[in-house]
Amino acid sequence: MFPIGDLQKSKVREIAKQAGLITAEKKDSQGLCFIGKVKLPDFLQQKLSPKKGDVLLVAPHDPIFESTYKSDSKEISEHLIEAQDFPFEKANTKLIGQHIGAHYFTNGQRKGIGIGGFVEPLFVLGTDVEKNLIYVGEGENHKGLFKHNLIILNDEIHWVRPDLMLQTNESMSVLCRIRYRQKLEEAVLYQTEDCLLVHFTSAQKAITKGQFAAFYLEDQLIGSGVIG
Repeated sequence: MFPIGDLQKSKVREIAKQAGLITAEKKDSQGLCFIGKVKLPDFLQQKLSPKKGDVLLVAPHDPIFESTYKSDSKEISEHLIEAQDFPFEKANTKLIGQHIGAHYFTNGQRKGIGIGGFVEPLFVLGTDVEKNLIYVGEGENHKGLFKHNLIILNDEIHWVRPDLMLQTNESMSVLCRIRYRQKLEEAVLYQTEDCLLVHFTSAQKAITKGQFAAFYLEDQLIGSGVIG
């Protein structure tokens, strides 16, 4: 599933009504379509064994964030570097508690961390499933939550409009969203040899690998892809 614009939704619903489909008035699904009405964390806990690990607090002034906000850079190479996961180091963080498994958490998650005593709520900034660590930051405006760039590997790009497919070194201004019902954001697509780089004008919160980015020209969906 990937997001579509409200105008497109209304058109799809109208066609469904005319065809007499029983799903015409059905509410949009935000869950896992293939397993029914169950929350994702509950589903994961049923399938994956709990495994205790450390919850590590990342300071908002950590030096790794210094390059993140150089959004005026015109260098594609710098954008590609910024699109990668933050290189969190356990030695530069503070141990504040434990969790039941890094595989249960995702970037930007607030609920379920289960650690109190802070002025502002904690948010997941990143996870290391191999080492079973989660990195968190205090407050919804923590620098670790925001990035201007993401990448989509070439074999994960899906062009709804093949005639608009970019060739290597070509670019296109679009509108883009990275989560369900998010407002469309201005962005530029850059096609490299290995991936499609999506550079947002405004920093985006909790860009997460494995989720979809969808890009539009006005209200028309022209393509999408899995964030890498």
